Amino acid sequence: MPERGTLTRCPAPCRRLCAGKGRGRPQPSSPACQLRSPPGTVPSPGSPAAATEPKQWACEAPSLSSSPLPSLLHVSAPLAAGPGEAGSPPGGAGASVQRSALTLLDPGTPLLSLPDPPAPPGSTAASRPSRCSPPHSAPREPVPGAPSPAVPMLLLRKLPGMPGWPAALGLRLPQKFLFLLFLSGLLTLCFGALFLLPDSSRFKRLFLPRRAAAAGDPDLPRSPPAAAEPRHASPAAPRRLRDKLRAAARLGAPPAHTAASAGGSPQQVQPGAGGAEAGTDSAPAAPRQTRAPFGFDYETFRRSLRHPVLGRGGGEEPKTRARRLKIREMMKFAWDNYRRYAFGKNELRPLTKNGHIGNMFGGLRGATIVDALDTLYIMELGEEFQEAKSWVEKSLDLNVNGEASLFEVNIRYVGGLLTTYYLTGEEVFKSKALELGEKLLPAFNTPTGIPRGVINLGSGMSWSWGWASAGSSILAEFGTLHLEFLHLTELSGNPVFTEKVMNIRKVLNRIEKPQGLYPNFLSPVTGNWVQHHVSIGGLGDSFYEYLIKSWLMSDKRDTEAKKMYNDALEAIEKHLVKKSAGGLTYIAEWRGGILDHKMGHLACFSGGMIALGAEQAAEERKQHYMDLAAEITHTCHESYARSDTKLGPEAFRFDSGTEAVATRLSERYYILRPEVVESYLYMWRLTHDPKYRQWGWEVVKALEKYCRVEAGFSGIRDVYTTTPSHDNMQQSFFLAETLKYLYLLFCDDDVLSLEDWVFNTEAHPLPVNHTNLKAKASVQ
Repeated sequence: MPERGTLTRCPAPCRRLCAGKGRGRPQPSSPACQLRSPPGTVPSPGSPAAATEPKQWACEAPSLSSSPLPSLLHVSAPLAAGPGEAGSPPGGAGASVQRSALTLLDPGTPLLSLPDPPAPPGSTAASRPSRCSPPHSAPREPVPGAPSPAVPMLLLRKLPGMPGWPAALGLRLPQKFLFLLFLSGLLTLCFGALFLLPDSSRFKRLFLPRRAAAAGDPDLPRSPPAAAEPRHASPAAPRRLRDKLRAAARLGAPPAHTAASAGGSPQQVQPGAGGAEAGTDSAPAAPRQTRAPFGFDYETFRRSLRHPVLGRGGGEEPKTRARRLKIREMMKFAWDNYRRYAFGKNELRPLTKNGHIGNMFGGLRGATIVDALDTLYIMELGEEFQEAKSWVEKSLDLNVNGEASLFEVNIRYVGGLLTTYYLTGEEVFKSKALELGEKLLPAFNTPTGIPRGVINLGSGMSWSWGWASAGSSILAEFGTLHLEFLHLTELSGNPVFTEKVMNIRKVLNRIEKPQGLYPNFLSPVTGNWVQHHVSIGGLGDSFYEYLIKSWLMSDKRDTEAKKMYNDALEAIEKHLVKKSAGGLTYIAEWRGGILDHKMGHLACFSGGMIALGAEQAAEERKQHYMDLAAEITHTCHESYARSDTKLGPEAFRFDSGTEAVATRLSERYYILRPEVVESYLYMWRLTHDPKYRQWGWEVVKALEKYCRVEAGFSGIRDVYTTTPSHDNMQQSFFLAETLKYLYLLFCDDDVLSLEDWVFNTEAHPLPVNHTNLKAKASVQ
């Protein structure tokens, strides 16, 4: 048995593992640290061998000798001892510590073995018992010039007799706490991303390059060429998809299938090119076309209208004219303040007198300008219209790179530009509408063809809303594209727009509807319903509106749309239409068979919709549907009449003894919405009951009293108080819808006659196709 050396101060690398608290002395519960001689030698105290032989610092937990670990850490280095201690090298305390490279020993080797430098002559080491046993192999020689790393932590889990790995890192208690807090936060973030992101494609976009993510997941939407390279790097790149569509239109055939490569670039083969790709770098960039090669015959269209756009005029009562002029003045006031404080921005903040951009339009600007174009034209505000037109010509930039709502861009921008073209014949509006429509097409690149709700207008990548259940698409969004996309085909001659929206119908007709109802959430990947939540208000509303209006816009030739509307209305009336104890008819929401007796402001459009459909119903059902439309419109009027401001809340309920009143604080606001006055307009034109004009005038007075502020119109946060708090937002749809519907309510019926025009869900009138305009158009 070799003689044991004197227990002394642990060397710095050993100290933290041995002493536990980093104080330099072994603790009773810590592994022993000792100075010992190499195996096979037993120098006597005071002998020359004891002073010249290299010694080892050895630290070992008692149970490590039986550890199953295959290898343990071995460090050999000359170390500086404390002042006055045996083993101090020349230079004494404070001498530099040179550590050698880390090596691995065989099983059973002590956890840490450090050869000690030769002791100065005359030094001795007293012996005492120790729990450390001799190392099984001779210490390795130091490697000259080796780096000086701190002792790494190789074992992350706590070993018997050894402190846990945070202690092995030399962390004190506050440091351990902060380290563990950081680690727990990191884990929470990672798992939160997995569970909260709507689908795997969004998760992959976070961690994979765009090209790799698109290549690895067939469900990922493909990007057009502009996504992978800067716009200035390849001038032809942003136009490859557009050139492909127009080339197909020239051939009079559907466009070839767009095959996405790993980078998501569509490949185009042009006739006469020998199969070469037209989109390659070697091909010359096609000159930019300002007009689609398909020629729409605008003069033929104008002759097909049965009534002048602005009516014939004359024969109206002075009171009606005065009320109409008052609404015109409100429009001019709203526009003038927008122009003064927020021109070019998306919306006006009238309290702070500045502009608002928001993140709904993907970098597009001027939402209020585009939304208000046709209203300015209809109200004959010529100077203001020219200002708006000039801005569209010079400043409306569609080459943006941002995340936009497919639904909002379609109904506001595409719809507004299409309508203004049909009203004026100005080519700038048509070309902008077609260019923007093409930017929306990549949203349809899903396994089912059901578009996702959000699209990057620059890259073409699309995904579902983060709040949408399981990455689903929203019924009211993918179901509110039909009117605009059919007109994009009419103006461009390209059938791709019509094919996209007709495919949506095929998917909807193929899947089973619970109780004949259309739930609000549909997976664009599987084509199945995600939740059985049915609403005629938000999330579902305009889908039903576009069914009946598609039939009307086709000049009553689209029988498929009419059948889908009739079937849906029958199911709605059977399962959702209810009558309160006070005799008010309302449309409840359906959640998996359980009714929620709530009706939203957005659902109040349904009175006008049902009245429109009733005009075309069978004779025995016509009066029934007109009565139903009148009852629902009356209920929505009651939601206005029962508030202190005579403006309606965002939602009202029929439970707990209350009727047509908002019972929750979060439902009391009014943001200048148009749905109630929309139904007033349709009911007036179809019945000429004077109460609808009177109800509309009550809305005008309430807007003037509670929503008009110094620099525009603002929504209010509580309709049940006469000292309202304003929300500081003049919505673009206030100019596009609310004021337009009110103005038309006091116009003659031949101003934007319902025989010639169908309003999209943003109140932009689109023409009824009385003749086959597509067949009469000529190809240039």
